[in-house]
This record gives sequence, C-alpha cells and structure tokens, in this order.
Amino acid sequence: MQKTYSAAQVFLKSSSNKSALKTALKSTTVLGKNYATSTQADADLVVIGSGPGGYVAAIKAAQLGLKTYCVEKNPTLGGTCLNVGCIPSKSLLNNSHYYHVAKKEFADRGIKCDKVELDLTKMMKAKSDSVTGLTNGIATLFKANKVNRVDGFGSISGPNQVTVSKSDGSKEVITTKNIMIATGSEVTPFPGIEIDEKTIVSSTGALSLKEVPKRMVVIGAGVIGVELGSVWQRLGSKVTAVEFLDHIGGMGIDLEVSKQFQKSLTKQGMEFKLGHKVTGAAKQPDGSLKVTVVNNKTEKKEDIECDVLLVCVGRRPFTNGIGLEQLGIKRDEKNRIIVNSRFQTGIPSIYAIGDVIHGPMLAHKAEDEGIFAVEGICGSAVHIDYNCVPSVIYTHPEVGWVGKSEEQLKQEGIPYKIGKFPMMANSRAKTNNDTDGFVKVLSHKETDRLLGVYIVASCAGELINEAALAMEYGAAAEDVARVCHAHPTVSEALREACLAAYCGKAINSI
Repeated sequence: MQKTYSAAQVFLKSSSNKSALKTALKSTTVLGKNYATSTQADADLVVIGSGPGGYVAAIKAAQLGLKTYCVEKNPTLGGTCLNVGCIPSKSLLNNSHYYHVAKKEFADRGIKCDKVELDLTKMMKAKSDSVTGLTNGIATLFKANKVNRVDGFGSISGPNQVTVSKSDGSKEVITTKNIMIATGSEVTPFPGIEIDEKTIVSSTGALSLKEVPKRMVVIGAGVIGVELGSVWQRLGSKVTAVEFLDHIGGMGIDLEVSKQFQKSLTKQGMEFKLGHKVTGAAKQPDGSLKVTVVNNKTEKKEDIECDVLLVCVGRRPFTNGIGLEQLGIKRDEKNRIIVNSRFQTGIPSIYAIGDVIHGPMLAHKAEDEGIFAVEGICGSAVHIDYNCVPSVIYTHPEVGWVGKSEEQLKQEGIPYKIGKFPMMANSRAKTNNDTDGFVKVLSHKETDRLLGVYIVASCAGELINEAALAMEYGAAAEDVARVCHAHPTVSEALREACLAAYCGKAINSI
C-alpha cells in the first residue's frame, strides 16, 4: 500500500533546514501582517468551491490521505457546471434535438406520427431531475471519501486560514496547511442592459424559460450563445444571434470550421448578424423588446424586435471578495489569479485552479488541474499540456477540436499539412441521414505529428477524445491512419482525414 503524506510533511521531508521550516509553519508574515498558524491544523487542505475542479480536487485529496474540507456557498454542490451550466444545457440540447427530429425528420425516416407536441414543463423537469441526481451524487461521493462539506461563503483570512460565513450569520474558522481556490466564474454583465431573468436573461435564465418565445435575440455567438440559441430555435423560436466578431464559435476556433458550422445552423433556421454590436435594448409598451445593433464597419444602425433577449457575452473569474486583496495575491488584467506551474499563488500554501486562472473556462480543464495540483501537494510531479485539452460545442452537428487552428499555425510560422474528409462520404453518417460536417486534420509538414484536429459531426464531442489521446502521446497522422477502426462508424472519418494528411489522399472520397 502506497504511503501518503500531508503537504507539510512533504515540504519538511524535502527540506535541508527542517527546524526552520517547522518554525515557519507556526507563523507567516504577509504584507507586514503576522498570521499565526499551527502544526495542529484542522485540515491538510481546504477547497473553496465545489464545481468540477473543486469537488474533484477534494475527492482526490481525500483519496490520497489528506484531511480535506470543501466549502460551498450555494445550497447544492457542483458549481455552475452542474447547476446552471454544462449539465442542464446538455439536457435541453439533447431533448430539444429529439423534438426537432420527431417533428421535422421522422416522416423522411419512415416513421409516422399523427401529432408531435411540446410539453415544456416536462422537458424542464427532465433537466431538473438530471441536475438533482448529479448534485446529490457529489454529496454521496463526499461522504464515501470522507470529505468534510462546509456550507457557507468561504474567504481566505490568512495563508493557512479560511473563514466561512454561514447563512445564519455565524462564522466558522478553519485552519489548514493548504488552501485551494476553485471558485469558478460568473456571468459577465453587459454595460447598459440590466438582466431580470424574465425577458432579458443570462444563460441561467435561458435554462428556465416558462414558455417558448416567438422571437429571441442572442448577444454573442460563442459557445454558450449558439448552444442555447439552438435549443430555443428547435423548440420554435425565431432566433437571431448578434456577434461582434466576423465568425461564430468564439475565439480560437478554426475559421474554415466556423464557416461550415454556421452554414449548418443557418440551414436549421438560426440567423446571424456578424460584425455587429449591440448598443442598447428598450422595453416596449406591449412587453416586447427593441434591440439596437450597429454594423462595425458601416456604423449603420438597425432595430430588432424580440420577446426575449439572451445576453451571452462570456464569463469572468469569481475572484472578488474572497480575501485576495488582503493577502496581496496577484491577478492579471482579466482578474485571473496568477499561479506557477504547480498552481501555487505568490503564497506557497495557497493554490488556484479552473476558471479563476489562465486558460479556457472548461469543466474538464478544471478537473485535471484539481487532480494535478493535489498530486503536487503530495509530492508528485505536475504536468498538463493545455494544447491537448479538447473543446466541444454541443449543437447539432457538434463541433469538437483539440490543438491549434490553421490560423494559429500560420501566425506561429509552423509548417503544416491538411487532411480532410466529409461526413457525406462516411458510411455510418450516410445511413444515419446525418451527413452535415467534416473532419479536418492538421499535421506537421516535416514530422507528420498531429498539431490540431477539428470535427464537425453529430458525435464530435465523443470522437474528439480519440484525437486528444493521440496528441497527448505525440502520435503522427500516420499512426492514427494505420489503426484499424470498426466499420461502419463515424470514427472512420477521422482515420480517413489522417490518411489524407499523411499521404495526400483518403480512400473513400474524391
């Protein structure tokens, strides 16, 4: 059985001056203030936040033998992702797709339905049931792994101290050898437009609308905007997305892929105003909204009427009010906490992971950081390759990618080859009548090593992980091309695209 150590024990075992370090554990001076600590701390680790990064880190720490506390300000565990983000949105995306297929495509597939009707209340209940089941599951995992759950707002009151403000007005102080900040992110407000979560909604409100709006305007055609816009478009709303950039899908997406993706969504009925900005929104006497948009190039103004305005201009790190200022913990221009390669802040006993630090705001990125940071606390090496963190947009078709875009490779002067394969030529996609999309593989021109993979397909979110695994282990396009893939499967499209990148031509496309 592997022996585990607390962070303090690892620190002391590896030091040449153990007596000095033991003394240092008893008191720490930060910004001229002396913070008393104790070698008899309540915990080895206190995690502030129970989102994907926080709860996974807490469980991993407990499994490695650390006495662990997890502080959560909300009534349920799971953070934004499980409560008002990834999980409820995917439930609505999945079920709204079923509704769309039943209403629009069943007849073409040889399935007769007399009348397809939407029961929005039941669809919302299915969403809520998914959320409840998963958040309760985290609570069960905490108990099974002996993670101490503390309800309340956690703030850092010292390098080795967390103060929890409870709902009844009381406070609990926890002394700890290490602190991990995993407070996640919050909706970025839009200047001049006040969200009421009724007619002007954030992503949170858009998950709980009581009825399908006849017309919806979405500010922002990034990941969240196109996902939620897609949900309500499928359910019957006329959706117009206004995007400041000249493409959809957000920053970093390959522009060729973005263009193909936009064609698919436009064919489904979504409308886009790219290269436009929203300058205001006014409520009308009949309860509707008038949204003013301006063309970035011509400065021409236009008013769009809608019943619901969805503000999706991104998220920002939740780093204010948790004690960073008092301790002098540095943040960058985007209010993200600055950490080193071991996820330590300027105070070695305080760590930060997830949305509050650099990198994409993705649940799985936060999970990996939480695990690696905890392993580092326990003395292991810490490594994460952000280039191998996949991204997914869960529309239909889905868009999944990992690695660099063609634009990034050009900017960095990296020589590359391109391999493509259309879903129209894939046997499984053809039999499924689901042929929108393609696979695009970018490999190094000289070494053939995979540099980036983009997939537009119904199952891109699942398939992109094969590419991520290949890239994590330094595979070449030839390596994937020479792996036998089951037939007929959509995964064969990835193999064919790799073959095209490797030798210049796929087998099953012209």
